[in-house]
Amino acid sequence: MALKRSQRSPRRRAKRHAAKGRQQGRRVAPGALAIREVESLRAELDRLAQSPPPRWNADPDEVRKSVLQLVLTLVEFIRQILERQAIRRMEANTLTAEETESVGLALMRLEETIRDLAEKFGLQPEELNLDLGPIGKLV
Repeated sequence: MALKRSQRSPRRRAKRHAAKGRQQGRRVAPGALAIREVESLRAELDRLAQSPPPRWNADPDEVRKSVLQLVLTLVEFIRQILERQAIRRMEANTLTAEETESVGLALMRLEETIRDLAEKFGLQPEELNLDLGPIGKLV
């Protein structure tokens, strides 16, 4: 009777993993991969514990600022994506010189508008950044 993959014991899977490593010319201790994963997760949890996640400020006096910060953060994220796409298109020579100039000018004006609004409401440029978890900050 054939065993389904989910019915195999963890011990048997560890042996198969170690055997596969030996076939590829390297030794893999059973469970070494799991230990590395646990250590990686522990390091990530330690990193996250050191800086508490930013929370939305529900203070009635600060609601406008909090909402503006959220909106500007999303607009800045989209601007950066558009900028990267424009650079890829320029490198691939799929934009004419006029299109390149137009896209560059539009992105510069958008960045200037974002910075002006942030300054008007007392936000720093670094406050308009997304924390992407394990990947890190957006910028």
